[in-house]
Amino acid sequence: MGCFSSKPDDASVLIRRRPASIGEVAVFVPGLRVPEPLELPPPLADSLPRRLTERLAASRDRIANMAAREALAVTKPRRRAATQHGASTSADLVQALEEYLPVILGMAKDGSELEDKIQFAWMNQEDDAEETALPSAWYEVLSVLHMMAMLRLSQANSLLLPKTSLEGYHAKVSEENKRASVEIFLKAAGHLECAMQNVLPRMSPEKRKGLPVDLSEGVLKATCMQALGQAIDVQLGLAIDSPKATLAVKRRLACEMVKCWQQAHESIADIPLLDGWGEKHRLFVKWKHMEAKAAAYYYHGLILDEGNTEKSHRAAVAALQSAEESLRESRAVCEAFHTASPFSRSPTLWGSMKYLHDKIHKDSNCKVRINKDLYSNVDRTHDTVPALPDFAVALQPEEYRLPRTDAASAND
Repeated sequence: MGCFSSKPDDASVLIRRRPASIGEVAVFVPGLRVPEPLELPPPLADSLPRRLTERLAASRDRIANMAAREALAVTKPRRRAATQHGASTSADLVQALEEYLPVILGMAKDGSELEDKIQFAWMNQEDDAEETALPSAWYEVLSVLHMMAMLRLSQANSLLLPKTSLEGYHAKVSEENKRASVEIFLKAAGHLECAMQNVLPRMSPEKRKGLPVDLSEGVLKATCMQALGQAIDVQLGLAIDSPKATLAVKRRLACEMVKCWQQAHESIADIPLLDGWGEKHRLFVKWKHMEAKAAAYYYHGLILDEGNTEKSHRAAVAALQSAEESLRESRAVCEAFHTASPFSRSPTLWGSMKYLHDKIHKDSNCKVRINKDLYSNVDRTHDTVPALPDFAVALQPEEYRLPRTDAASAND
Protein backbone atom coordinates (compact mmCIF):
# COMPACT_ATOMS: atom_id res chain seq x y z
CA MET A 1 0.00 0.00 0.00
CA GLY A 2 1.58 3.24 -1.10
CA CYS A 3 1.16 6.96 -0.64
CA PHE A 4 -2.45 8.12 -0.82
CA SER A 5 -2.22 11.47 -2.48
CA SER A 6 -3.51 13.07 -5.63
CA LYS A 7 -2.32 15.86 -7.85
CA PRO A 8 -3.85 19.11 -6.60
CA ASP A 9 -6.49 20.73 -8.74
CA ASP A 10 -5.20 23.78 -10.63
CA ALA A 11 -7.51 25.92 -8.51
CA SER A 12 -5.68 24.88 -5.35
CA VAL A 13 -2.50 26.27 -6.86
CA LEU A 14 -4.21 29.54 -7.73
CA ILE A 15 -5.63 29.97 -4.23
CA ARG A 16 -2.13 30.16 -2.78
CA ARG A 17 -1.85 33.48 -4.56
CA ARG A 18 -3.78 35.92 -2.41
CA PRO A 19 -6.36 37.70 -4.59
CA ALA A 20 -5.79 41.34 -5.40
CA SER A 21 -9.51 42.08 -5.23
CA ILE A 22 -12.58 40.32 -3.84
CA GLY A 23 -15.34 42.50 -5.28
CA GLU A 24 -18.35 43.62 -3.29
CA VAL A 25 -18.55 42.70 0.39
CA ALA A 26 -21.76 42.67 2.40
CA VAL A 27 -20.56 39.83 4.64
CA PHE A 28 -16.88 39.38 5.40
CA VAL A 29 -15.48 35.91 4.72
CA PRO A 30 -11.83 35.67 5.83
CA GLY A 31 -10.80 33.47 2.94
CA LEU A 32 -11.40 29.75 2.80
CA ARG A 33 -8.96 27.26 4.30
CA VAL A 34 -8.44 24.41 1.85
CA PRO A 35 -7.28 20.88 2.79
CA GLU A 36 -4.06 19.61 1.29
CA PRO A 37 -4.08 16.16 -0.38
CA LEU A 38 -3.71 13.37 2.16
CA GLU A 39 -0.28 11.78 2.11
CA LEU A 40 0.39 8.52 3.94
CA PRO A 41 3.92 7.12 3.86
CA PRO A 42 3.95 3.38 3.03
CA PRO A 43 4.80 2.17 6.58
CA LEU A 44 1.87 4.11 8.04
CA ALA A 45 -0.50 3.25 5.20
CA ASP A 46 0.30 -0.46 5.59
CA SER A 47 -0.55 -0.33 9.30
CA LEU A 48 -4.01 1.21 8.82
CA PRO A 49 -7.24 -0.43 7.63
CA ARG A 50 -7.20 -0.31 3.83
CA ARG A 51 -10.87 0.66 3.55
CA LEU A 52 -10.32 3.59 5.91
CA THR A 53 -7.30 4.97 4.07
CA GLU A 54 -8.98 4.64 0.69
CA ARG A 55 -12.13 6.34 1.94
CA LEU A 56 -10.19 9.10 3.65
CA ALA A 57 -8.09 9.78 0.57
CA ALA A 58 -11.07 9.78 -1.81
CA SER A 59 -13.27 11.95 0.42
CA ARG A 60 -10.53 14.41 1.22
CA ASP A 61 -9.37 14.77 -2.38
CA ARG A 62 -12.95 15.41 -3.46
CA ILE A 63 -13.37 18.05 -0.76
CA ALA A 64 -9.99 19.61 -1.55
CA ASN A 65 -10.84 20.04 -5.23
CA MET A 66 -14.36 21.37 -4.52
CA ALA A 67 -13.03 23.69 -1.80
CA ALA A 68 -10.29 25.10 -4.01
CA ARG A 69 -12.80 26.04 -6.68
CA GLU A 70 -15.22 27.41 -4.08
CA ALA A 71 -12.42 29.47 -2.51
CA LEU A 72 -12.00 31.23 -5.83
CA ALA A 73 -15.77 31.76 -6.05
CA VAL A 74 -15.71 33.35 -2.57
CA THR A 75 -13.50 36.10 -4.01
CA LYS A 76 -15.97 36.69 -6.87
CA PRO A 77 -19.40 36.40 -5.21
CA ARG A 78 -21.36 37.78 -8.17
CA ARG A 79 -19.99 35.07 -10.45
CA ARG A 80 -21.17 32.21 -8.27
CA ALA A 81 -22.61 29.58 -10.60
CA ALA A 82 -25.26 26.96 -10.00
CA THR A 83 -24.69 23.24 -10.40
CA GLN A 84 -26.74 21.03 -12.68
CA HIS A 85 -29.04 20.32 -9.71
CA GLY A 86 -29.82 24.00 -9.29
CA ALA A 87 -28.06 24.38 -5.93
CA SER A 88 -24.99 26.48 -5.29
CA THR A 89 -21.61 24.82 -5.33
CA SER A 90 -21.14 25.85 -1.71
CA ALA A 91 -24.24 23.87 -0.73
CA ASP A 92 -22.79 20.81 -2.48
CA LEU A 93 -19.54 21.28 -0.60
CA VAL A 94 -21.37 21.57 2.73
CA GLN A 95 -23.08 18.26 1.93
CA ALA A 96 -19.73 16.65 1.13
CA LEU A 97 -18.34 17.86 4.44
CA GLU A 98 -21.40 16.52 6.29
CA GLU A 99 -20.76 13.10 4.74
CA TYR A 100 -17.07 13.27 5.64
CA LEU A 101 -17.52 14.19 9.30
CA PRO A 102 -18.72 10.74 10.53
CA VAL A 103 -15.59 9.15 9.08
CA ILE A 104 -13.28 11.51 10.97
CA LEU A 105 -15.35 11.28 14.14
CA GLY A 106 -14.95 7.52 13.98
CA MET A 107 -11.20 8.11 14.26
CA ALA A 108 -11.53 10.78 16.96
CA LYS A 109 -13.83 8.91 19.33
CA ASP A 110 -12.65 8.12 22.84
CA GLY A 111 -10.30 5.17 22.97
CA SER A 112 -9.53 5.19 19.25
CA GLU A 113 -5.90 4.46 18.41
CA LEU A 114 -6.29 6.41 15.17
CA GLU A 115 -6.88 9.85 16.71
CA ASP A 116 -3.25 10.94 16.31
CA LYS A 117 -1.98 8.57 13.62
CA ILE A 118 -2.64 10.65 10.50
CA GLN A 119 -1.25 14.11 9.83
CA PHE A 120 -3.88 16.44 8.35
CA ALA A 121 -2.73 19.58 6.53
CA TRP A 122 -4.75 22.67 5.62
CA MET A 123 -3.85 25.91 3.87
CA ASN A 124 -4.39 28.92 6.13
CA GLN A 125 -5.70 32.39 5.32
CA GLU A 126 -5.26 34.60 8.39
CA ASP A 127 -2.21 32.91 9.92
CA ASP A 128 1.36 33.87 9.08
CA ALA A 129 2.14 30.23 8.22
CA GLU A 130 0.94 29.17 4.77
CA GLU A 131 -0.30 25.84 6.08
CA THR A 132 -0.73 23.96 9.33
CA ALA A 133 -0.40 20.19 9.63
CA LEU A 134 -1.27 18.36 12.86
CA PRO A 135 -1.56 14.64 13.70
CA SER A 136 -5.04 15.00 15.16
CA ALA A 137 -8.44 13.82 14.00
CA TRP A 138 -10.00 16.55 16.18
CA TYR A 139 -8.00 19.14 14.25
CA GLU A 140 -9.59 17.76 11.10
CA VAL A 141 -13.07 17.98 12.66
CA LEU A 142 -12.36 21.57 13.74
CA SER A 143 -11.18 22.50 10.23
CA VAL A 144 -14.27 20.95 8.67
CA LEU A 145 -16.64 22.86 10.98
CA HIS A 146 -14.76 26.09 10.29
CA MET A 147 -15.07 25.52 6.54
CA MET A 148 -18.80 24.85 6.88
CA ALA A 149 -19.22 28.16 8.73
CA MET A 150 -17.22 30.08 6.13
CA LEU A 151 -19.34 28.57 3.35
CA ARG A 152 -22.48 29.73 5.16
CA LEU A 153 -21.09 33.26 5.41
CA SER A 154 -20.25 33.16 1.71
CA GLN A 155 -23.82 32.09 0.93
CA ALA A 156 -25.15 34.98 3.03
CA ASN A 157 -22.88 37.44 1.21
CA SER A 158 -24.26 36.31 -2.15
CA LEU A 159 -27.83 36.73 -0.89
CA LEU A 160 -27.21 40.23 0.47
CA LEU A 161 -25.61 41.77 -2.61
CA PRO A 162 -28.24 44.03 -4.22
CA LYS A 163 -29.44 42.78 -7.58
CA THR A 164 -31.28 44.56 -10.38
CA SER A 165 -34.72 43.10 -11.04
CA LEU A 166 -35.85 41.78 -14.40
CA GLU A 167 -37.96 44.90 -14.77
CA GLY A 168 -34.77 46.95 -14.67
CA TYR A 169 -35.50 48.78 -11.43
CA HIS A 170 -32.69 49.91 -9.13
CA ALA A 171 -30.65 47.20 -7.44
CA LYS A 172 -32.04 45.94 -4.15
CA VAL A 173 -32.03 42.96 -1.79
CA SER A 174 -35.32 41.07 -1.78
CA GLU A 175 -37.14 40.41 1.47
CA GLU A 176 -36.92 36.70 0.69
CA ASN A 177 -33.13 36.91 0.52
CA LYS A 178 -32.99 38.92 3.74
CA ARG A 179 -35.00 36.33 5.67
CA ALA A 180 -33.03 33.46 4.14
CA SER A 181 -29.76 35.14 5.13
CA VAL A 182 -30.81 35.29 8.79
CA GLU A 183 -31.27 31.50 8.82
CA ILE A 184 -27.89 31.03 7.16
CA PHE A 185 -26.15 33.34 9.65
CA LEU A 186 -27.58 31.28 12.52
CA LYS A 187 -26.31 28.08 10.91
CA ALA A 188 -22.83 29.60 10.58
CA ALA A 189 -22.89 30.64 14.23
CA GLY A 190 -24.05 27.14 15.17
CA HIS A 191 -21.10 25.50 13.42
CA LEU A 192 -18.66 27.82 15.21
CA GLU A 193 -20.33 27.39 18.59
CA CYS A 194 -20.13 23.60 18.17
CA ALA A 195 -16.44 23.94 17.33
CA MET A 196 -15.76 25.98 20.47
CA GLN A 197 -17.86 23.90 22.85
CA ASN A 198 -17.46 20.35 21.53
CA VAL A 199 -14.19 20.18 19.61
CA LEU A 200 -11.61 22.57 21.07
CA PRO A 201 -11.97 21.06 24.58
CA ARG A 202 -11.13 17.62 23.12
CA MET A 203 -7.72 18.80 21.95
CA SER A 204 -4.71 18.74 24.25
CA PRO A 205 -3.20 22.09 25.31
CA GLU A 206 -0.12 21.26 23.23
CA LYS A 207 -2.12 20.71 20.06
CA ARG A 208 -4.25 23.77 20.67
CA LYS A 209 -1.05 25.82 20.79
CA GLY A 210 -0.26 24.48 17.32
CA LEU A 211 -3.53 25.70 15.82
CA PRO A 212 -3.36 28.52 13.25
CA VAL A 213 -4.81 31.92 14.07
CA ASP A 214 -7.73 31.06 11.79
CA LEU A 215 -8.87 28.40 14.28
CA SER A 216 -7.96 30.16 17.53
CA GLU A 217 -10.79 30.41 20.03
CA GLY A 218 -10.75 34.22 19.76
CA VAL A 219 -11.21 34.25 15.99
CA LEU A 220 -13.89 31.54 16.17
CA LYS A 221 -15.74 33.57 18.82
CA ALA A 222 -15.40 36.80 16.86
CA THR A 223 -16.73 35.19 13.69
CA CYS A 224 -19.62 33.61 15.61
CA MET A 225 -20.59 37.01 17.00
CA GLN A 226 -20.19 38.53 13.53
CA ALA A 227 -22.77 36.08 12.20
CA LEU A 228 -25.21 36.99 15.00
CA GLY A 229 -24.52 40.71 14.60
CA GLN A 230 -25.17 40.64 10.86
CA ALA A 231 -28.34 38.58 11.35
CA ILE A 232 -29.63 41.21 13.79
CA ASP A 233 -28.70 43.95 11.33
CA VAL A 234 -30.92 42.28 8.72
CA GLN A 235 -33.72 42.05 11.32
CA LEU A 236 -33.30 45.77 12.09
CA GLY A 237 -33.65 46.57 8.40
CA LEU A 238 -36.85 44.54 8.25
CA ALA A 239 -38.13 46.35 11.36
CA ILE A 240 -37.38 49.73 9.78
CA ASP A 241 -39.44 48.71 6.75
CA SER A 242 -42.34 47.56 8.96
CA PRO A 243 -44.90 50.20 10.02
CA LYS A 244 -45.74 48.03 13.03
CA ALA A 245 -42.23 48.08 14.54
CA THR A 246 -41.91 50.61 17.38
CA LEU A 247 -38.90 52.74 18.26
CA ALA A 248 -38.40 50.52 21.30
CA VAL A 249 -38.13 47.43 19.10
CA LYS A 250 -35.64 49.11 16.79
CA ARG A 251 -33.56 50.40 19.70
CA ARG A 252 -33.43 46.95 21.25
CA LEU A 253 -32.25 45.35 18.01
CA ALA A 254 -29.60 48.05 17.55
CA CYS A 255 -28.36 47.64 21.15
CA GLU A 256 -28.19 43.85 20.74
CA MET A 257 -26.16 44.41 17.59
CA VAL A 258 -23.72 46.62 19.51
CA LYS A 259 -23.28 43.88 22.08
CA CYS A 260 -22.47 41.30 19.39
CA TRP A 261 -19.88 43.49 17.67
CA GLN A 262 -18.38 44.54 21.00
CA GLN A 263 -17.83 40.87 21.86
CA ALA A 264 -16.36 40.26 18.40
CA HIS A 265 -13.98 43.19 18.89
CA GLU A 266 -12.89 41.99 22.33
CA SER A 267 -12.35 38.45 21.06
CA ILE A 268 -9.76 39.42 18.46
CA ALA A 269 -8.24 42.47 20.17
CA ASP A 270 -5.13 40.63 21.35
CA ILE A 271 -4.79 38.14 18.49
CA PRO A 272 -1.83 38.75 16.15
CA LEU A 273 -3.80 39.19 12.93
CA LEU A 274 -1.32 40.16 10.25
CA ASP A 275 -1.64 42.03 6.96
CA GLY A 276 -4.06 40.63 4.41
CA TRP A 277 -7.12 38.69 5.55
CA GLY A 278 -6.28 39.18 9.22
CA GLU A 279 -6.05 42.97 9.12
CA LYS A 280 -9.12 43.11 6.91
CA HIS A 281 -10.99 40.98 9.46
CA ARG A 282 -10.10 43.38 12.27
CA LEU A 283 -11.18 46.42 10.24
CA PHE A 284 -14.49 44.78 9.30
CA VAL A 285 -15.32 44.19 12.97
CA LYS A 286 -14.45 47.79 13.84
CA TRP A 287 -16.49 49.13 10.92
CA LYS A 288 -19.62 47.18 11.82
CA HIS A 289 -19.19 47.95 15.52
CA MET A 290 -19.25 51.68 14.76
CA GLU A 291 -22.28 51.31 12.48
CA ALA A 292 -24.11 49.41 15.22
CA LYS A 293 -23.31 52.14 17.75
CA ALA A 294 -24.60 54.77 15.35
CA ALA A 295 -27.90 52.90 15.03
CA ALA A 296 -28.22 52.31 18.77
CA TYR A 297 -27.49 55.91 19.80
CA TYR A 298 -29.85 57.18 17.10
CA TYR A 299 -32.86 55.21 18.34
CA HIS A 300 -31.91 55.79 21.97
CA GLY A 301 -31.81 59.53 21.27
CA LEU A 302 -35.23 59.50 19.62
CA ILE A 303 -36.76 57.73 22.62
CA LEU A 304 -35.07 60.07 25.10
CA ASP A 305 -36.40 63.05 23.15
CA GLU A 306 -39.94 61.85 23.85
CA GLY A 307 -39.42 62.95 27.46
CA ASN A 308 -40.67 66.32 28.65
CA THR A 309 -37.72 67.49 30.71
CA GLU A 310 -34.65 69.54 29.86
CA LYS A 311 -32.49 66.67 31.07
CA SER A 312 -34.08 64.16 28.69
CA HIS A 313 -33.87 66.60 25.76
CA ARG A 314 -30.20 67.31 26.35
CA ALA A 315 -29.49 63.61 26.76
CA ALA A 316 -31.30 63.00 23.48
CA VAL A 317 -29.15 65.57 21.69
CA ALA A 318 -25.97 64.03 23.17
CA ALA A 319 -27.08 60.59 22.00
CA LEU A 320 -27.94 61.79 18.49
CA GLN A 321 -24.64 63.63 18.16
CA SER A 322 -22.85 60.49 19.33
CA ALA A 323 -24.74 58.59 16.63
CA GLU A 324 -23.52 61.10 14.04
CA GLU A 325 -19.93 60.82 15.27
CA SER A 326 -20.08 57.02 15.21
CA LEU A 327 -21.47 57.06 11.68
CA ARG A 328 -18.72 59.43 10.58
CA GLU A 329 -16.07 57.16 12.08
CA SER A 330 -17.69 54.09 10.52
CA ARG A 331 -17.33 55.68 7.08
CA ALA A 332 -13.61 56.22 7.65
CA VAL A 333 -13.09 52.64 8.86
CA CYS A 334 -15.20 51.36 5.96
CA GLU A 335 -12.84 53.09 3.53
CA ALA A 336 -9.82 51.63 5.33
CA PHE A 337 -11.39 48.16 5.17
CA HIS A 338 -11.99 48.32 1.44
CA THR A 339 -8.55 49.71 0.62
CA ALA A 340 -6.80 47.06 2.74
CA SER A 341 -5.52 44.14 0.68
CA PRO A 342 -7.27 42.30 -0.87
CA PHE A 343 -9.18 45.30 -2.18
CA SER A 344 -12.98 45.31 -2.00
CA ARG A 345 -15.89 47.67 -2.37
CA SER A 346 -19.25 48.26 -0.75
CA PRO A 347 -22.44 47.25 -2.54
CA THR A 348 -25.24 49.76 -3.02
CA LEU A 349 -26.55 50.85 0.38
CA TRP A 350 -29.62 48.94 1.53
CA GLY A 351 -31.36 47.92 4.75
CA SER A 352 -30.75 49.66 8.05
CA MET A 353 -27.70 51.61 6.90
CA LYS A 354 -29.42 53.05 3.82
CA TYR A 355 -32.08 54.48 6.11
CA LEU A 356 -29.71 55.63 8.86
CA HIS A 357 -27.19 57.26 6.55
CA ASP A 358 -30.03 59.54 5.43
CA LYS A 359 -31.68 60.09 8.81
CA ILE A 360 -28.98 60.43 11.47
CA HIS A 361 -27.48 63.72 10.25
CA LYS A 362 -30.88 65.27 9.49
CA ASP A 363 -32.48 64.28 12.79
CA SER A 364 -29.44 65.24 14.85
CA ASN A 365 -29.38 68.75 13.36
CA CYS A 366 -33.14 69.03 13.70
CA LYS A 367 -33.12 68.14 17.41
CA VAL A 368 -30.26 70.55 18.06
CA ARG A 369 -32.23 73.40 16.51
CA ILE A 370 -35.49 72.49 18.27
CA ASN A 371 -33.85 72.23 21.68
CA LYS A 372 -31.28 75.02 21.26
CA ASP A 373 -32.78 77.09 24.08
CA LEU A 374 -32.11 74.25 26.49
CA TYR A 375 -28.35 74.18 25.99
CA SER A 376 -27.46 77.35 24.07
CA ASN A 377 -25.16 78.56 26.85
CA VAL A 378 -23.57 75.20 27.56
CA ASP A 379 -20.71 73.60 25.69
CA ARG A 380 -22.13 70.34 24.38
CA THR A 381 -18.83 68.59 25.04
CA HIS A 382 -19.72 68.73 28.74
CA ASP A 383 -22.91 66.77 28.17
CA THR A 384 -22.40 63.15 29.06
CA VAL A 385 -23.43 60.71 26.36
CA PRO A 386 -26.19 58.59 27.92
CA ALA A 387 -25.44 54.92 28.41
CA LEU A 388 -27.16 52.53 26.06
CA PRO A 389 -29.69 50.11 27.57
CA ASP A 390 -28.27 46.66 28.28
CA PHE A 391 -30.36 44.07 26.46
CA ALA A 392 -29.59 40.35 26.30
CA VAL A 393 -29.09 39.11 22.74
CA ALA A 394 -32.30 37.30 21.86
CA LEU A 395 -31.03 35.69 18.66
CA GLN A 396 -29.05 32.51 19.29
CA PRO A 397 -26.97 30.22 17.05
CA GLU A 398 -28.84 27.32 15.51
CA GLU A 399 -27.70 24.27 17.46
CA TYR A 400 -25.44 22.01 15.44
CA ARG A 401 -24.82 18.50 16.70
CA LEU A 402 -21.92 16.44 15.51
CA PRO A 403 -23.20 13.44 13.53
CA ARG A 404 -22.90 9.90 14.80
CA THR A 405 -19.49 8.38 14.26
CA ASP A 406 -18.79 5.96 11.45
CA ALA A 407 -17.44 3.21 13.68
CA ALA A 408 -17.05 0.82 10.78
CA SER A 409 -14.47 3.02 9.08
CA ALA A 410 -12.30 3.11 12.18
CA ASN A 411 -12.57 -0.57 13.00
CA ASP A 412 -12.48 -2.07 9.52
